[in-house]
Amino acid sequence: MENSQNKNQWDDALENQIIGLKECQKSYNLDSCTPCEKFFDCEIRKKYVIAVYESMNKGSTGGFEF
Repeated sequence: MENSQNKNQWDDALENQIIGLKECQKSYNLDSCTPCEKFFDCEIRKKYVIAVYESMNKGSTGGFEF
C-alpha cells in the first residue's frame, strides 16, 4: 500500500505541474514551450521537468527504471 501512496504522490505532483504548464502555454497562445522566448529560463518549465524526473524514479536517487 505504501508504494501505491508514493506513486500517487509523484503522479499528483506531475499532474499539477502539467496543469500549470498548459495554463501558461494557453496564456501565450502556444501549444508547446519550444517557441516561447522564456524557454530556457522558465521556472514553470523547470518545475515540470523536475516533476517528470521525480515521477519516473518515484523519489529514488540514481537512474530510471524502465
